[in-house]
This record gives sequence, structure tokens and C-alpha cells, in this order.
Amino acid sequence: MDAYEHTAKGDPQSELAARLRLLQELSGLGVRALARDTGLSSSSLSRYLNGQTVPPWPAVVALCRLVKRDPRPLRPLWERTSTPLPAPPKSTRQMRPVPRNDLPRDVPDFTGREERLAAVFAALDSHRAVSVDGMAGVGKTALAVHAAHRLAADFPDAQLYVDLHGFTEGRPPLDPDSALRMLLSALDVPSERVPQEGIEQLAACWRSELARRRVVVVLDNAADAEQVRPLLPGAGPSVALITSRNRLLELDEVPPVSLDVLSPRESAELLARASGDTGGADGRLARDPESAAEVLRLCGHLPLALRLAAARLRHRPGWTVGILVERLAEGADEFDTAFAMSVRQLNRTQARLFRLLGLLPGATFDEYVVAALADVPLRSARTMLEDLLDAHLVQQPAVDQYRLHDLVHQHARRAAAEQDPAAERERALGRVLDYYVHAAAAADAAMPFLSSGRPPAAGRPPAELPRFADRNAAFAWLVAEYGNLLAAFETAAAIGADAHVCELPRFLRAYFARRCGTTHLNVLFERSLAAAERLGDPLQLAEAHSDLGFARYNAGRVAEAAAAYEAAGLQLSRAGDTRAGDTQAGDTRAEAELALRRGYLSWDAGHVEEPLALFRLAGELYEKSGSPTGAAHAAASEAWAMLQLGHGEEAARRARAVLDTPHTDPAWPPALTARLTLGVALAPDAPDEAAEHLCRALELAREDGHLHNQAWCLNCRGVALRRMGRYEEALASHREAFALLDEVFEEHWKIHFLYGYAETCRLAGLPEEALRLHRQTLELAPRLGNQYAEALAHEAIATILAE
Repeated sequence: MDAYEHTAKGDPQSELAARLRLLQELSGLGVRALARDTGLSSSSLSRYLNGQTVPPWPAVVALCRLVKRDPRPLRPLWERTSTPLPAPPKSTRQMRPVPRNDLPRDVPDFTGREERLAAVFAALDSHRAVSVDGMAGVGKTALAVHAAHRLAADFPDAQLYVDLHGFTEGRPPLDPDSALRMLLSALDVPSERVPQEGIEQLAACWRSELARRRVVVVLDNAADAEQVRPLLPGAGPSVALITSRNRLLELDEVPPVSLDVLSPRESAELLARASGDTGGADGRLARDPESAAEVLRLCGHLPLALRLAAARLRHRPGWTVGILVERLAEGADEFDTAFAMSVRQLNRTQARLFRLLGLLPGATFDEYVVAALADVPLRSARTMLEDLLDAHLVQQPAVDQYRLHDLVHQHARRAAAEQDPAAERERALGRVLDYYVHAAAAADAAMPFLSSGRPPAAGRPPAELPRFADRNAAFAWLVAEYGNLLAAFETAAAIGADAHVCELPRFLRAYFARRCGTTHLNVLFERSLAAAERLGDPLQLAEAHSDLGFARYNAGRVAEAAAAYEAAGLQLSRAGDTRAGDTQAGDTRAEAELALRRGYLSWDAGHVEEPLALFRLAGELYEKSGSPTGAAHAAASEAWAMLQLGHGEEAARRARAVLDTPHTDPAWPPALTARLTLGVALAPDAPDEAAEHLCRALELAREDGHLHNQAWCLNCRGVALRRMGRYEEALASHREAFALLDEVFEEHWKIHFLYGYAETCRLAGLPEEALRLHRQTLELAPRLGNQYAEALAHEAIATILAE
């Protein structure tokens, strides 16, 4: 650690000042020069360094960044010294997360490879990356995973694994963009910090995250150097282990370690260990050394084939090694020899399931999707998976998660094509797509407010679905299954399953709201809309246009959002005409959602009466459709708008009504908007109550892990503190909000916060800073079509210049 983390302990404010003085020493600058380079006033900086005043957090960040030090170790100390409002309780998201370990299980019978392991560790010591290459089935993944497990203690921040599918039959290699997003998600990097476009920007973000962590990552099954190059670490201690069937010569900076088949001695040792033949001279292998040597030859000394053969011998205590040789000799090559012999030991039902597993679109699977695939009860699926696991035909990288080795997947897929009728394969794949849509819908239903509120229309629901106790369990499932859900979406698109393509993105909105950026969101909903157009159902078309419009709005593409909402309205009219006299709740809820979204857009366009009317309409429609949460959200939005128009008493009354709405969710979404409204409205006359509402809102936003909402809460706290006359604290809160927004790659979000910050600057005696912020609004507003913010900025500039 640096010295600034080890100063003597005293009272928190003195200790913080001492650490800031160490930062000054590291910079080698005087107070004036340091103030100039950090954008602080020299008088304020002097007070910070002397311990007379607690600096705002952005000032601490600026000092740390100047000397290239991480400010996060100072955050707990700063929080103990700076409490302008009662500090909210720490949420689990603010605590140090449990280190992520995605590594597959280390094989218990890993044998030999001492020289190759030493070469791997030497390459990682010198270059922090290594590429393990070799033929299929030679044990590349086992070696890399074994090495990663041995390194885990030295890389405690995370142990990551991603299958790049460079040689997986039936699916294309994973593109670097998707791989980087999966890896950043595994590190729990908020979507707001993840660039939305450009592989170079994504790779830079990944390298930046690795640079401040100790992470070991296994990049398995790479197709070529171009696929893997953006995934390599940059500066810092993290390391990467790559596996590929090809030698990646283009990666000059990554030493290769080539893997050959096992030596005869290693092969014999692996066969004995994997078969459980520990009888020494009395064991089956020792009693028939010629047959044992023939087993090694037929398996080509390949670890995968040897383990499959050993599994047969272990589970057949009555077999001699000679019988094993006879069964192996029936295969065409060492792989078919091992696979065919293992599959022949399965009963008819198990063999059918094994073949069907080759049809699964995702990289991993669980017992629920297997039950749907084979159309069997969940208990039967679980039992058969255990049987296949015992036969080494299925791998289990984690609890309740299974996968197929690429060679096994290839064999299963080929066997299904040869033995199962095309109609049966199509039905099985259809059941899988049905499962993913309905499982995603079940997770969506467990999420507050974001839920679509209706069951999926695509396909038939499976007999068994995962059960989600709460929204955290649902979100954890979405995170774990995200890659498989996307693979199912791509498969549905490839085979023309438009109903699934149309619906699946809608049931993933809760995930997108927290983990995916607006670029991804827009692309997915564009494809969903195209599928809806092919289906021709007016309600589905309306929902698809509305969802795409909201994605456009969140990306700052307001003209396109308006056009999409207009199209959604037309389709809802068509839906009403075709269902005259039989209006369904789904139609009404879609109308409510569209009205709410149009209200946001109308407000930004500078209208007053229209957005209020749309919010009220949305509330009425949500009530009619049986969604009290939706109605509360609409009412909270109306209260917030009334507050902006200066109707503080009425806004507070409506916000209290929202909080009085019966509900059981402690993180009920409408409460965030309602508490912010009350916090700002009550600030002049009831500051203690206002502070309580604002702190609870910030707590909710932090628990949800949404940086935009956290910044909104901090900015509102700044406005409330300004209304209390506490200008220094208000400025600190605004600056903390904008420090968060600086981590967001979508600049258009700042448009909603600039006016409040600028007004605080004006009243705090900083007119030049206020003018700068208002002019920034004038730069953003025309591009975003936000006439309301533009008009406020013009009026405020005129006021300042007239003073």
C-alpha cells in the first residue's frame, strides 16, 4: 500500500487532512499549483489540507487522480468526517463483493503434465498471459483450469472463465464484444461504466478494470488471435490463460505452450486413477498389462478418451480389461471409440437425452431446460443428468449447472441427426425455446413494476419452471442465464421462431435496466419489432414499438422515440378495433405504459399540461388493468412534475398518497420518486423529514445499483440543501452527483441535473460556474430536443447577467 493509507490514527477529520497532505507531497506541488491542476480554489484547498474544512468527495477524487492514486481507500474515512445528512445504511452492493469464481471444477484425477504446468506458470510470471494449444481432447482446458485453481489464492479478486466457442459445432465463435460484456458483468461493473459502442473502448474498459484487481481469467477454446486479443489484460497484475486448437502465432506478446498426448506412463496412471483400479498388482489393469496397453493405444493417449473408457471400467466391476478392449475396438477412431462405447452403456431413455443435448443453443444448461428438452419430469431429468455425469459424457462446472465438452457436443449433435427424425428434433428445440421465454417471464414477474404484467404468448409453458422467492433471486437467475437466453434468442431468429424473437427481449428488460447499455437494448428491440411486423398482431406490434421508443428515449434519440410512440399508438388503436367489445387487460396495460412514456417525452419537449394529463391517464389505465404499482408510479411521476412547476404543496400531498399505497416490497420502485419529491418539497419548512426521505431514496438507489438513480438522488439532495440555505453542503452533493455521472458514457443524462446544480452555484455566489453549467445545457438541449431545459437555461442566464 501507499504511505497515504498508513498515516497515524486520530480524529477522522485530522486523519483525512494528514492523508491529503501526503497526496500533496506526492505531487511535488505547492498549494497554488495544486489548486490550479485540480480545479480547486487555493483558499479552499488550504483549509482542506489544514483540517479546517472537510472537502467534498469530488475534491478528494481530484487530488488522488492527479497523483494517480485510487481514492476508494479514503472513502470510509471521508464518510466518517462528512455527514451533511444522516448517512444511509450500507447496502450489500456497497460492501466489498464476494469474489467471483466461475472456474469449472478441477478434475480430481489430473495426472502428469508437470513440465507443461511449469512452462505455464513461467509464462504467466514473465508475460501475464499464456496460450495453451493442442489437438482436440488433449486436455488443454483441464490443464488451464487446473493451473487457474492453483493460482486462485494469488488472484483473490476474481477467477473467471469464458468459453469462446471457437470450435463448437452448431454455433459461431463468441464475438469479442459479447465476451467483453460477459467478463465485465462477471466483475459486477455497472452498465453505466461500460461503453456502448466500439470494441476498442470496451477492451480499454476491461483492461482498466483488471488493472486495479488481481484476477485470473481462463479464455477457453479460442478460434484465433483476433478473437482473443481484445480480451487480454493490460497494465496490472491480472493474468490470462488461453486455450486453442490452433497455435496463436499472431499474439507475439503471449508465449505458447503446446500440449501433446500423455506419455505411456501418464496415460497408464490416469487410466488407473480414473477407473478406480487401485489394487496394485492385484488390480485388473496389472493382471492384464497387454490389454491395458491396448486400451491406451485405442484411446490415443488422449485424456478425454481415457476418462470415458475408465468410467466404463469403473462402473462395470465384472468386466475384464479384455472386454473393454473389445468394446473400444468397435469405434472408428479414438474419439468415436470412446464416445460410442460410453453411449452404448446407456439405456434407451438416457441415450435419447444425450443426443438431444447436442441441440441446446447455450453453453451451459440446468435440469429445468433439460426436462423441457426431453419432455420428461424434472426428477427424471435430474437423475439422467447424474447418470451422464457418472459416464463422463456431461461435465458439471458448478452446482446445478452442466455443460458438454466440444467433442462430446459434436458427437451428440451428429448422433441426433442420424438417429432422431427431423420432426422430433424440431419439437425438442421448440420446447427449449418455449422454456427460455416462459422462464424469463417468470423472472420478469418477480421484478417490481418492470414486469410486463402478462404471460407470454409464445409456445407452451413447460411443466416445471424455476421458482423465485424475490426479485434478488430472479435477477441472479437472469445474470446466470444471460448467455443462454441470448443464444436462445439467436437460435429463434435463425429458425424463424418470430413469436419467441418478439417476446423474449420484453421479458429481459429488468436485466437490461441494470446490466446492458442502450446500444444493446436498441439493437435487440429493433429485431423484436421486425419479428412483430412479420407476425402482424397489433398488440405485439404496439408493445414492440413502445419498447423500442423507450430504448431510443434512454439513448437520447428523442425524435426516433416520438416516431416509435406514434406508431405504437396507431397499433393500439388497431388492436382495439380488432377486439371491439372484448378489450383485454394486456391492451389496457400497454396503453398505460405508452401514456407514461409519452408523458416523459412530452415533459422534455417543454410542454406542461400535456405530460400531466398523460401521467393521469396512465394512472387511470393502470388502475383499470389491475396494476396498483403502475398507478402509483404514474402518480409519483405526476407529483414530481408538479414540483418542477412550483406546486410544492400539491406535489407533496400526491407523493404522500403514493407512499401510503399498500405494498409488501421494501424496495418498491414508486417510492424512490415519491421520496425525492417530498425531500425537495419539504426542505425549507421540514428539513428533518426532508432529510429522512432523501436518505431513504439514496439508500434505495444504492441497493438497486443504478448509478443514474444515485446521481438523481444526490442532485436532489443538493437542491434540498440549497433550499435549506446550506450552500456548501449543497455544492458538495451536486459535485458528488456529477462525479457519478462522469462515469456514465451517455452524456445526455446530465441534461436532467444541470439546472439544479447551476441554481445552487448562483445562490452560493458562484455566477461564473452557474453560467458555465447553463451554457452546457444549451449545448445539449437542442440535440436532445429538450425544450424545457433549454428554456430554463435561457431564462437563468438572463437573470444572472442582469444581476
